[in-house]
Amino acid sequence: MVVSIMCCRRFSWVIFLMVYVGWLCISTHAQMRIPPETVQKWANTLSEQINAIASKYSGAALLQKKLKDVEPIIKIEELDGARLVLDFSDEIERMLGSKMKSVKRLADTAEDADLYHEFNASLKFDYYNSLLVNTMDEEGNFIELGGEFPLEENEHFNKLPVNTLMSAIQVPTNVYNKAPEILNGVYMSEALNDVFISNFQKDPTLTWQYFGSSTGFFRLYPGIKWTPDSNGVVSFDCRNRNWYIQAATSPKDIVIVVDVSGSMKGLKMTIAKHTINTILDTLGENDFVNIIAYSDYVRYVEPCFKGTLVQADLDNREHFKLLIDELQVKGEATVKKAMKESFRILADARANGQGSLCNQAIMLITDGAMEDFQSVFEEFNWPDRKVRVFTYLIGRDMTFSENTKWIACNNKGYYTHVSTLADVQENVMEYLHVLSRPMVINHDHDIIWTEAYMDSVLPNTKEVFKSKAHSLLLMTSVAMPVFSKKKETLSHGILLGVVGTDIPLLEVMKIAPRYKLGTHGYAFLITNNGYILAHPDLRPLYYDGKILKPKPNYNSVDLSEAEWEDKEDSLRTAMVKGETGTLTLDVRAAVDKEKRPLFLKNDYFYTTINETPFSFGMVLTRGHGQYMFFGNVSVEEGLHDLQQPDLTLANEWTYCETDIDPHHRKLTQLQSVVRYLTGKEPDLECDEILLQQTLFDAVVTAPLEAYWTALTLSAQGVDEGMETAFLGTRSGLMRVIRYAGSEKQVGKKFLTPIDKENLFTVDHFPIWYRLAAENKPGQFFFYVPQDGVNKGRNTFVAVTSVTVTEGKRTALAGAIGMQASLDLLERVFFSVTKQPNDTDCSDVDGICPLSCESIDVNCYLVDNNGFILISKDRGDVGKFFGEIDGSVMGQLLKSGLFKRVTLYDYQAMCKNAHHHSSGAKPLLSPFYGLLALIKWFFSNFLVFLLEFNICGLWHNDYVVDAKAVYHASHNKQKKADLMQPCNTEYPGFIYDTSIRETNSIIKCGRCQKMFVLHQVYNSNLVMLVVQADCDCSRQYAPITLMPKEVKYNATVKCNRMKSQKIRRRPESCHAYHPHENAKDCGGACGISISLILLFICLVTSLTLR
Repeated sequence: MVVSIMCCRRFSWVIFLMVYVGWLCISTHAQMRIPPETVQKWANTLSEQINAIASKYSGAALLQKKLKDVEPIIKIEELDGARLVLDFSDEIERMLGSKMKSVKRLADTAEDADLYHEFNASLKFDYYNSLLVNTMDEEGNFIELGGEFPLEENEHFNKLPVNTLMSAIQVPTNVYNKAPEILNGVYMSEALNDVFISNFQKDPTLTWQYFGSSTGFFRLYPGIKWTPDSNGVVSFDCRNRNWYIQAATSPKDIVIVVDVSGSMKGLKMTIAKHTINTILDTLGENDFVNIIAYSDYVRYVEPCFKGTLVQADLDNREHFKLLIDELQVKGEATVKKAMKESFRILADARANGQGSLCNQAIMLITDGAMEDFQSVFEEFNWPDRKVRVFTYLIGRDMTFSENTKWIACNNKGYYTHVSTLADVQENVMEYLHVLSRPMVINHDHDIIWTEAYMDSVLPNTKEVFKSKAHSLLLMTSVAMPVFSKKKETLSHGILLGVVGTDIPLLEVMKIAPRYKLGTHGYAFLITNNGYILAHPDLRPLYYDGKILKPKPNYNSVDLSEAEWEDKEDSLRTAMVKGETGTLTLDVRAAVDKEKRPLFLKNDYFYTTINETPFSFGMVLTRGHGQYMFFGNVSVEEGLHDLQQPDLTLANEWTYCETDIDPHHRKLTQLQSVVRYLTGKEPDLECDEILLQQTLFDAVVTAPLEAYWTALTLSAQGVDEGMETAFLGTRSGLMRVIRYAGSEKQVGKKFLTPIDKENLFTVDHFPIWYRLAAENKPGQFFFYVPQDGVNKGRNTFVAVTSVTVTEGKRTALAGAIGMQASLDLLERVFFSVTKQPNDTDCSDVDGICPLSCESIDVNCYLVDNNGFILISKDRGDVGKFFGEIDGSVMGQLLKSGLFKRVTLYDYQAMCKNAHHHSSGAKPLLSPFYGLLALIKWFFSNFLVFLLEFNICGLWHNDYVVDAKAVYHASHNKQKKADLMQPCNTEYPGFIYDTSIRETNSIIKCGRCQKMFVLHQVYNSNLVMLVVQADCDCSRQYAPITLMPKEVKYNATVKCNRMKSQKIRRRPESCHAYHPHENAKDCGGACGISISLILLFICLVTSLTLR
């Protein structure tokens, strides 16, 4: 008993001691103190040392002095944005006007050639087929249609091998390349060759010229060797291209009505879906559409669009395609209700001034129409027949062909029979020829301009994606229809095809040069629908894994989605209406991969481009874009300094036009400038103002080369880790010196041709230039680049701006800086942040001596946007500090030392929200697929026996149905991984420079964490020293920069989808002509069946329904 009591007492003492020791530990944590005065000394010393290094190796003080010396001879002028925007638009108008003239010459030539050509059904004609050219057989002879076709690489055509003396013919795989109509069309259009060449000689800036025939062949100049896809198939059909469809028809309102009754299962439904998708592909942003599905009831494929028409832009078309893919068959067909609903939609659109206010049509897709429709047409469409009805009879069954044809022929439409997937393309195209009749008969040659698009057909598309700014990969086309002028076919309105040419938007935007717009300024183009043609913030591509792909909605991005600060759509509305004016907005912008927020005041100037549906706008930023300065130097003096080895010019800028004369195309911009100024190429067209600025900048910056070279050769040598000094001016001139040899460089790719982010390009100034421009002149901006050339995050950059002043006006002249290995900065940092052991600690309240190498503290060097430059853990470098320590970052935000800035991305891509209802179900997907297959087999076996007759052979669609069921689970899984366009919001952070220092203690459960922050003077940096032994991660989550998808409830989402912003309708419309021959309305296939067989099939079909 006594022993037991003594044991209990000893145990109690042990418990007491453990609790006491634990309390002491907690007390120790709470009492740990980081002396703020120590951190202040470190920050001040670090400021002196890193600024001395940056100043010494960049030569910033010398450049600023040289600029100060020339201030008496410079002149600073304020830019007149209103005048400038009109000058740019006039130049763009002239440029686009010359393209229109070229297209008009092609159209006239093609029509004249057809007028004098007699169709010859037995014509034998050998032409250059672009797929077959330069192809030999086993005996070494050129194959038929594949003769010798000389090709030479051409800079003007994206370095593709081309033949500028001849065009070539491309024919899709599904079109017979020796069919009589093809041979006659190719022979007739040979007359275009001379005009192609003549156009190119008159306007050397022309790119691809072409004629797309209504029979399917495509004549392209210059001729190329066409590359088929991986399966050896040429799927490109010119008649599917936007330029062809828009030129061939006027704007249209389309209601697609699809039969989803039980008889449409299997192959029929597959054909019907493909037909719908093909119709959708023929629509553009000037068209409007809706889709209705019917069985024993009528439903909208997208319930949100009930009773209305929506714009057929790429976004909406892709949305419809996803919904069409989910259609299921069930019930009986009652098409009359669906037809009535379709007529009501179109009538309401006409009455309310909505839709295209031009052509209107209903597309009926069914396997049979048994009802009597006369009463519907009498009520809604006769006698005026304002709505055309096109019918597509799906499947092999011809039982109801006459009824289906009667519907089309009595409503100025066209009837087609689509029995296989291969039939779809040709049959859908027929409706375009019908809609084009009034325009053809009137002989109205409307010139059309397409929305922006990406040419993904050419062989080197992937290389072009990587070499150019994504926002400037797009192009527009100008096209014109070609009609038959033969009198005997006039009432038929025969469309021969469409001629056109492509205009790379890059060439258009070069007319507004970067140097006139300033550091953050830019130019942009939009269409009559408010969609962006060109804009530096347009991002048409995204990465799907490692593959670069166009976004589904890349060419239907509205201006309001890039200029999202314009909450009232004032800018967009004015530009769409074709007005000329100005607008000022305070905007939140972001640079450096959209991670660094900027607050700018932008002046917008805008006007219309006459004879086109486009509007042009430009932005000048207050401060940087307001002024330009001019200085004079002699050509001789400037030329000497311009030819120094350390100097380069922005090769994407146009100092001299090298694309006019083929002999100049291989010259760099620097070479062309030198040859022009030395009189060797007096015919070059050069920008005299830009050349004057370039010569001035070359002279003023010339002393830097000697300064940098002297440092390299000095007895002391260069600090280890110092790699590059550089400068850039507003004229696109750069000087670069490498302090270290390539074998010692960590940042080997910095400022090399592949380092696009850090060079002057056609659509932006370098990142370091833009960051310096927002910093105080003379104060260095330090940061770790986080781009493709610094993936290891093992270098840093220090840069500052330089200016010139005249009176009260100050203009930005350029930026200058240095780049070095992060090892150099780390050596300086950790040598500064270490107190020796013999430090006098008598007056220090806290840890002393203190060292950042100690395990007691974590020390960081953080920039003004919260990104880490220095940490004990190299893996932290480049990361946002809030991700590393959410507790301290949260306290800094709470105290106002850092401010959160909310930014938006209306061009984001998010993962599909589709999810399985059960987390286990994906694991069982093979099991569910097997069950579905068994279920299908037994449910259809009896029906198969009943239909196993001659008529049943015409309904053998079950195999297709089974295949669809079997793969359904796999398709759903793939859709779950799809990326879809979405809207996101994400944070950015900015340091409040008015707060020099702070310190605080954060309570984290059983411990307390102290931190001290102090500004590193004369820089954009702060030093942070944080207590290391108190983990607050359980109480404080990391603060990240991850974007969050903006979710909308069903009502808001629906309203956003169907909302129609202000748009400007095309001026011309051709919907009716009294002499149109409406009797040409299609016909059934030449299949003859007996009346008995017809009766059997009818009874069987009715029974199954």
